[in-house]
Amino acid sequence: MMQLPFFYRMVPSESHQYTGIIRLLKHFGWTWVGLFVGDDDQGERFLKALETLLSKNEMCSDFTTRIPTHDDLLTESQMKALAEKMYQQINFMKSKVFVIYGKTSHFMYLWYFIYGRGLYEHKENILVGKVWIITAQIDFVLGDDGGDKDLQVFQGALYFSIHSNQPFGFQKYLQTLKPDWTQADDFLELFLEQAFGCSFPDPLVPYKVSGTCTGEEKLERIPSSVFEMSMTGHSYSIYNDVYAVAHALHALYTSQSNRRAMLHGKNSEFRDLHPWQLHPFLQRISFNNSAGEKLSLNEKREMEGGFDIMNLVTFPNKSFVKVKIGWVDPSAVDGKEFFINEDLIAWHRGYNEVLPVSVCSDSCQPGYQKRKQEGEKFCCYDCAPCPDGKISNKTDTDDCSQCFEDQYSNKDRDRCIPKVISFLSYEEPLGKGLASVALSFSLVTVLVLQTFIKHRDTPIVKANNRGLTYTLLISLLLCFLSSFLFIGQPGKLNCLLQQPVFGLIFSVAVSSVLAKTVTVVVAFMATKPGSNMRKWVGKRLATSIVLSCSLFQAGICVVWLTMSPPFPDLDKHSVPEEITVQCNAGSAIMFYLVLGYMGLLSIISFLVAFLARKLPDSFNEAKFITFSMLMFCSVWLTFVPAYLSTKGKYMVAVEIFSILASSAGLLGCIFSPKCYIILFKSELNNREQLMRKKN
Repeated sequence: MMQLPFFYRMVPSESHQYTGIIRLLKHFGWTWVGLFVGDDDQGERFLKALETLLSKNEMCSDFTTRIPTHDDLLTESQMKALAEKMYQQINFMKSKVFVIYGKTSHFMYLWYFIYGRGLYEHKENILVGKVWIITAQIDFVLGDDGGDKDLQVFQGALYFSIHSNQPFGFQKYLQTLKPDWTQADDFLELFLEQAFGCSFPDPLVPYKVSGTCTGEEKLERIPSSVFEMSMTGHSYSIYNDVYAVAHALHALYTSQSNRRAMLHGKNSEFRDLHPWQLHPFLQRISFNNSAGEKLSLNEKREMEGGFDIMNLVTFPNKSFVKVKIGWVDPSAVDGKEFFINEDLIAWHRGYNEVLPVSVCSDSCQPGYQKRKQEGEKFCCYDCAPCPDGKISNKTDTDDCSQCFEDQYSNKDRDRCIPKVISFLSYEEPLGKGLASVALSFSLVTVLVLQTFIKHRDTPIVKANNRGLTYTLLISLLLCFLSSFLFIGQPGKLNCLLQQPVFGLIFSVAVSSVLAKTVTVVVAFMATKPGSNMRKWVGKRLATSIVLSCSLFQAGICVVWLTMSPPFPDLDKHSVPEEITVQCNAGSAIMFYLVLGYMGLLSIISFLVAFLARKLPDSFNEAKFITFSMLMFCSVWLTFVPAYLSTKGKYMVAVEIFSILASSAGLLGCIFSPKCYIILFKSELNNREQLMRKKN
């Protein structure tokens, strides 16, 4: 290949056309297109460039078909197979938009396959709902059978054309121009005969024969499918090229003339010039043509300008017009590089004025995100709803965006809504109900305590260590009242007191129950002859059990408060629509250590009471303690999974419920039988009845 030292691109760069195709597809929202490309090197370069641009702009090609030319020798079976393939692609693939790139011969071959090789019979199907985008390399008026082409199938096509304008007087000149038969060469003679449908006059025949051209024929009578009366883009480029060289020659001539005039004092003839001397003048050429446009070459030796976007409007008589509907011009000012006027577009009649749609998958609406289909191109996807806490407020979102921590996603997942501050308050029904229950049980406990104090000298009150009874009742009262520490907006003091106070008070209550049970067991063991347990009978044993067990729990709480005390905290994640104001335990280990120690005391109390349950009923309350501790342990065993499975303020409600239920169980199971005897069966509350052995 010969390397030219200087190269000037007098037509727009083809890359501008690629950009225009992408801008056109993006303007109409077409992301899924079929490609018909000439089967040659230029077609391969086009495919490589366009596929890259499509991918960068989130578009895809549905298929790629390489179009042969008349020079390619195909067998009959190959032609039928190719025709059937095109028929399937045009009618049954998802794409409704097709890009045609190649030479005019490729376009003619495509037209031939549609109308001449098996697709003609399906003509009506092909006509419906297709958009063709045709590149500037294709000229509709060329071809041996140009006058017979029916372009109805391409009605509404969008056609890229090299930018053109009408030089002053050009169209009027064409309208009045008559062919000069005497000056026609072989090519012109053949063209005129085919265009006007007449035969060239024979100079040997002195008279006119029917069908002979008269010489009065005018070009304006030729159909547009054969000869266009307006200047095409290719012709306009040639027109500008000629003027560019003329202006460069003029500048060179003027420069040479001035220089020689200065040297010799007269003008010399313009001769002995070489082609290379023209380059400095061409490189900086700038002029206005007769169409009123300013033309210049840029630093890359390329003519400034772009491509016009035309709309092909066809007519039943096989004629057509190309209507300019926009342009693509990268050299234009910002914001004017691409323009299209949709109102001027005449779409194919199959669309009924509805904008054509060509996508692989329907758009994902706000609230959904794309999910790629396995084994398909990225343009083909499913729409999956956004997960909790995420939204999408645009169509075709690749990934849903996360809401801020203080916001949550609405039901449609297209908007973030501020979360509400939440805590277990006295104003809501749940808070009111728990507070009322706690207050009621507190009053009942006070009444029981008052009853026992009033009847403190009766045998039934004295029988089971009156001091332990008072201690247990007071601790149960405090247990009920400790529930109020959990209701209301948590503060620093509330959080410091909640869990330690709860753990310490319950430890006192459970250790009191344990002391009562141990006291009963020791008392019965001391009644046996020769027993050494008499020295343990008395208040000292019970007091020692209560103090030692409670102090151990108090020590755990002191370590907890010293190392990692509870504090107010905001939980923004547990409940999607709420920010829960809660008390952070500070140390989960210490929290469960307090619960674990309390559970250990409960189990020991249950086992001791269970072993003492067969002692004479009149002398102990072991059966009642066994049942109460069974209920107590059941409540706190179910508390842990219930507490862990709930979120937000309901975790607090579960803990309050467990406090009230376990405390009420102790109160009811241990003290209700005694209160019944004291208040309603006073005849049983005497020493004789208590000393009576069980039959």
